[in-house]
Parts: sequence; structure tokens; C-alpha cells
Amino acid sequence: RFPDYPDSYTFWNLISSIGSMISLISIIYFIYIIWESMIYFRQIINSSQLNSSIEWMQNNPPANHSFNELPMLIN
Repeated sequence: RFPDYPDSYTFWNLISSIGSMISLISIIYFIYIIWESMIYFRQIINSSQLNSSIEWMQNNPPANHSFNELPMLIN
């Protein structure tokens, strides 16, 4: 079937078509990013995880009641 809408919905059909094209382009770009990351093994330049924080000093998995007291947080 081919949907036939009244001409009064032309604007909303255009908005819907533009949104659909944006979604399609973003999915294609996302697939390209995943493919590119699997092909080229790049070094991590900046990590969002600080290895100096207290949770990195624990074994994996951490033991129950790992610390005798709570650490003091300083801003």
C-alpha cells in the first residue's frame, strides 16, 4: 500500500522525513565508528577513570568489609 495523506500534512511529512534521514545517517555513522574501532587499535589518550582512587586498590572481587573505617573525602 501507498499511504495518501491530505495536503495539509505536507509540513509534518517533511519534518518526519528529515528526522528519518537524520536517524539513518546517525546509525550509519555509529556503525562506521564501531567498525573503525575494531580495525584500528588505537591507544587511549585520556581516561576518565582515575587509577589513584581508592576502589582501584582492592582486589577483584573485593572482600566483604574491606576497610576498617570509611575514607575521608576532601574537596
